[in-house]
Amino acid sequence: MAVKIRLARRGAKKKPFYRVVVADSESPRDGRFLEVVGTYDPLKNPAAVTLKKERVEYWVSVGAQPTETVRSLFKKEGIGSRSS
Repeated sequence: MAVKIRLARRGAKKKPFYRVVVADSESPRDGRFLEVVGTYDPLKNPAAVTLKKERVEYWVSVGAQPTETVRSLFKKEGIGSRSS
């Protein structure tokens, strides 16, 4: 089972809001996940990002791979993650 840290879309049409989730790579985008580790609201100026830093670092340490978008959010928030 490959584990990814990725975005799951929430919110209404034309008003996206995302959860940063840890999920099996084969699960649907908005489907089953293991844990919610943060949120991302792109409509705010600047975009609002909240992350549970300890949990993100734990999941990265056990091998979870962040997607490119999530990796860029981590970089902006100052959370180091290893490259794939």
